[in-house]
Amino acid sequence: MNIIGVIPARMASSRFPGKPMAKIHGVPMIGHCYKRSVKSNLLTECYVATPDKEIFDYISLIGGKAIMTSHKHEMCNDRVFEAVEKIEKEKKINFEIIVNIQGDLPMVFPEMIDNSIKPLIEETNVTNTTMAEIIKNEDEFLDPNRVKVVIDINKNAILLTREPVPSQKKSKKNFIKYKHVAIRAYKRNIFDILKNLQMTPIEEIEGIDDLRLLENDIKIKIVLTDLETETVDNTKDLEKVIQMMQNDTLMKNYI
Repeated sequence: MNIIGVIPARMASSRFPGKPMAKIHGVPMIGHCYKRSVKSNLLTECYVATPDKEIFDYISLIGGKAIMTSHKHEMCNDRVFEAVEKIEKEKKINFEIIVNIQGDLPMVFPEMIDNSIKPLIEETNVTNTTMAEIIKNEDEFLDPNRVKVVIDINKNAILLTREPVPSQKKSKKNFIKYKHVAIRAYKRNIFDILKNLQMTPIEEIEGIDDLRLLENDIKIKIVLTDLETETVDNTKDLEKVIQMMQNDTLMKNYI
């Protein structure tokens, strides 16, 4: 089975310009993300998709695979759509599963990628997955940079939002809350449908790719992870990740 992982990354982040090349223990963030992603047991190809030559040149320098994409994309999935079309044309291959691994997830573990893919291989009724983890504290729940995930009893997504949902005002006891982990996987049929859909109203407001599916009545299977990781949205997150990765055993295998 041909499975590709695509890591979209761009220098022009509104909250943290130049973020992909920010150093974590001497290695640019995008380098960590790529080196860890290629360790997946299920990916047959892994590329960084970027509009920036600086990122392209760096990935090429470390022996990785990168492809140039347009500057016009607002959403990371749109960059993945363009990249996959170009790669398939160049390599004369069709991928059966496509995985979007966001470039601001330097602590991605290969098991997370594999676990996102497995339901697409094992369950015929699952067309796509997105990953989530339990929110550990109140600050994460209230942080608009952390995307909250509301899940139904069948582990499908009801909503992804930057707001603190569900409401704490109505509950007199603690309840389990989830946040998004930036890994998404798609079977080919749903990927082809999705790449031809326009940005949807709530997706545009929230800036969350998954909402394009939900607003078009496409179910998203949630894959939960208990691996400790962190998304980098700003310099404060970067400092936190630097601390978290001090004793990271996986990092020792590629630095």
